[in-house]
Amino acid sequence: MPYLTRAGAPLSATGAERLGFGVPGYAHPLLAPVEWAELTRPGIPLHWVVLNVADGPGDRPDPHCLAAAGRLNNAGVRVLGHLDLAHGTRPLAEVIADARRYADWYRVGGFLLGRCPADRARLAPVSRTTATLREVTGGGHIVLGHGTHPCPGYADAADQLVTFSGAWTDYRWSQVAEWTAEHPPERFAHFVHGVPLARLEEAARIARWQGAGTVFFTDRTDVQEPGPAPGGRRAQISPYEALPGYWDEIVSRIGPGVSE
Repeated sequence: MPYLTRAGAPLSATGAERLGFGVPGYAHPLLAPVEWAELTRPGIPLHWVVLNVADGPGDRPDPHCLAAAGRLNNAGVRVLGHLDLAHGTRPLAEVIADARRYADWYRVGGFLLGRCPADRARLAPVSRTTATLREVTGGGHIVLGHGTHPCPGYADAADQLVTFSGAWTDYRWSQVAEWTAEHPPERFAHFVHGVPLARLEEAARIARWQGAGTVFFTDRTDVQEPGPAPGGRRAQISPYEALPGYWDEIVSRIGPGVSE
């Protein structure tokens, strides 16, 4: 079966008996001012927002990102810095140097580790990395961006695991690892793009049945920039860089909480 239900367990997410949003990272605030402004709207069940300045914190503080992060921090929204683990190939010193820049410049409350490995062989190095990152932010929130179900030991290395990241066409038939039933929903996040408006309720049901407490659903899909990227390639634009076309609708549905 594609779904896994915890018998008798409450449907909760980060302390609330409902789903909440984790925003994988909008485009730069200059390119997406509406998106960043929406994140401070009262009443949105927002668990955290990822700040990715330039595939990391960049070489110097960005004034526009400083302002966006400051507004979110002042509104009580947790901001996470994006760190690329490159499937476990980046040296720990590089990762920690980026983390310190995020903490010093943007006052982040934790990190999302993109392209995180999922195999048992890389578990020990990732665990060492997350332990060091907690020291950088004084116990900040750590999210491992696997995008798939890792081996169970990764659950001990972070606060949350992204166990699905991909298209709706895959999500609607996805399988959930049985070991996740040993953990509450606030430990798991799902990012799904290409979700039609008519399928929003179904997507939310799948998330709850599979035991995920944090989600981000969008109707947008991967697109290519009209011009060539450096090297002659056409660059991909992440579907998560802009607001979903049905943002108000999904906020109204998920915001008040939905009982099963």
